[in-house]
Amino acid sequence: MSIRYKIALLFAILVTFILAITSMSVYLFSAKERNDSFRNSLKNRAASTARVFSGIRNNDYSVLRKLDASSVAALVSKSVAIIDDDGVYQYSYTDSSGVPILFSQKIIEKTKRDADYYFNYSGKKCLALYYTDSSRHFIIAVAASDIISSEYLENLKRILLLEMLSAALLSYLTGLLFARRLIKPIQKLTGEVNLISTNNLSQRIETSAANDELNKLAQTFNDLMDRLQESFAIHRRFISNASHELSTPLTSISSQLEVALQRQRSDEEYREVMQSVHEDIRELQHLTKSLLDIAKAGSQGSLDLTEVRLDEVLFKVILDVHKQNKTYSADLNFETFPEDENLLTCFGNANLLYIACKNIIENGCKYADNKQSNVTVIFDDLKIIVKVANKGDVIAESDIQNIFQPFFRTDSAIKKPGFGLGLTLTKRILSLHKGSINVESDLEKGTVFTIQLPNILNPH
Repeated sequence: MSIRYKIALLFAILVTFILAITSMSVYLFSAKERNDSFRNSLKNRAASTARVFSGIRNNDYSVLRKLDASSVAALVSKSVAIIDDDGVYQYSYTDSSGVPILFSQKIIEKTKRDADYYFNYSGKKCLALYYTDSSRHFIIAVAASDIISSEYLENLKRILLLEMLSAALLSYLTGLLFARRLIKPIQKLTGEVNLISTNNLSQRIETSAANDELNKLAQTFNDLMDRLQESFAIHRRFISNASHELSTPLTSISSQLEVALQRQRSDEEYREVMQSVHEDIRELQHLTKSLLDIAKAGSQGSLDLTEVRLDEVLFKVILDVHKQNKTYSADLNFETFPEDENLLTCFGNANLLYIACKNIIENGCKYADNKQSNVTVIFDDLKIIVKVANKGDVIAESDIQNIFQPFFRTDSAIKKPGFGLGLTLTKRILSLHKGSINVESDLEKGTVFTIQLPNILNPH
């Protein structure tokens, strides 16, 4: 069942339910009102008959019988009975369709106790009244059929039922029109979404100035498509650049082997070719490892978060940078060294944080004129700040916006070994640790990379 029919059906059910409760309330209140009205009629009839009976002294009840016989239209199937305090019948009258009233002990007791007693008797409604005056005490009972009320309630029931069914049908049809108007923008939204494909990511859903949920949904979807389009663009550039970078050493290896195999060569010539091929293979291994590290850093689910002392990671990085390249050196300085080790500790993956810090410090040495990086660590109550500074080529302002993109390299960096993946990997690792990195570069201060990581006391 489509949502249009579900909305219409639900609307009809709710309207019918509310109308059913209302109709039932109307019927019950009407039944009570008719019952109370008929009870008052019986009570008034009993009281008037009692007053007439009380005034008769010679036991001549002909006047009373004429009075009862002449008021047939007022009460249908009427019966009247009077007994004295001893239970002796003093007067009795019954219409042709009426039933004589017989007083049981229960009726007598309740009537005397409550002054009047209303009850059902042989399918009719009856009211017994205990009448007292200065000279006489007796019980009078009047019974009759409430045909008018029964007919009225039966007609009311039919009317309410018919109106309820009509309202259910009308509400369902109205619900269909309402649902159609409600779903129309959703259908339009669906049609616009269907136009979007991997080859047409620029398509967007039309929004309006309305501040309703559908417009907010369209805006949210457009924001999602903006992020997806950017992600696809980065992904395509990454694949294109990676393919190019991977093909370069492979082409070099293939070319050198083809040239070497064209004729017989000396052992020294073969050694030179093998040495060159070996360098290309090492370059290829390094590039492949960088690409795998970026892929791993892009998966948050693979992170094993533990408490990591960042000062220990930095000490290890500085030792390894110098060990791997004797011309590189890095100085580690602490602006303040806190007594609370929690200010030195963050939640993260030690191996990934090592890679991120090593990339920045190693780059600082690589591009510095003196092959040296100056590392300064600053601690505060919520974060750890690491500044890596060097004196070397200045990064242009236009390049600063792109240096964290995969395979991007500045003009000065092209002359240095590398693939342009280190900063990309570092930024991804820091993002996974809820950290950040930014860079400032000018002739006076040199180039400064600033890393910020939340410590374990940070509620972020």
